[in-house]
Amino acid sequence: MFTFSLTFIRHGETQYNKDKLLQGQGVDTELSDTGVQQAEAVGRYLADVPFNQVFASNLQRAVQTATLIMAHNTCSPGVEMQQEPLLRERGFGVAEGRPKEDMKNMANAAGRSCQDYTPPGGETLEQVKLRFQKFLKLLFAKMQDAQGWGSPTAASEDTPAGSTEVGTGESFAHVLVVSHGAYIRVAMRHFLDDLNCSLPAAYKTSQLLSPCPNTGISRFVLTLRASSSGPVLHAARCIFANRKDHLEMLTADV
Repeated sequence: MFTFSLTFIRHGETQYNKDKLLQGQGVDTELSDTGVQQAEAVGRYLADVPFNQVFASNLQRAVQTATLIMAHNTCSPGVEMQQEPLLRERGFGVAEGRPKEDMKNMANAAGRSCQDYTPPGGETLEQVKLRFQKFLKLLFAKMQDAQGWGSPTAASEDTPAGSTEVGTGESFAHVLVVSHGAYIRVAMRHFLDDLNCSLPAAYKTSQLLSPCPNTGISRFVLTLRASSSGPVLHAARCIFANRKDHLEMLTADV
């Protein structure tokens, strides 16, 4: 058995986010000034977490966010970011670059809910889930190769925030993943529906599946086991979802 923490972060704000325009994969923009501030704030918030592996979607907004996060990290010397196409945002086809309201109208015209609707040329939710499943398989193999099979001591549920927070104790390996809002929502649904992920006490499913704010943080503790086909998931536990404490501190600084 081998246990590690997986920290998911959505990229910082872009001008398209601010203007409520869909980006998907075809619109590859950098962070806005606010997005840079958000990325630096989450970087300071996670400065003491010793990440062993860092992955980011290869779209600019995710790469820039991950770069700024790691620039503030004091405990991960020499760890290089891995740009991973499997973490790219959901493709929205003809809706990319257009107002989100346009996609709602397209969904209504098709008699579908916006969340379940796939614009022409876009990715279905099932296709996005398949990409996430492929990423998890890749991640598990990399963790096995890099870390071997250890027996980390479980962290206490009552540990306060900071580098000793649940899922960031020194006995754990730590993985940072920077991706996108729609992609993260599909990943969350997969953890809940398919991987039997447990939730913190008093957490509701709706909290996990609510839209992730820019640079929102979600953390899971994953335990792997060996199998004839390679490492597979044995247990998954959500520690928190869509946390934005660092954004409140950013607002307080303004």
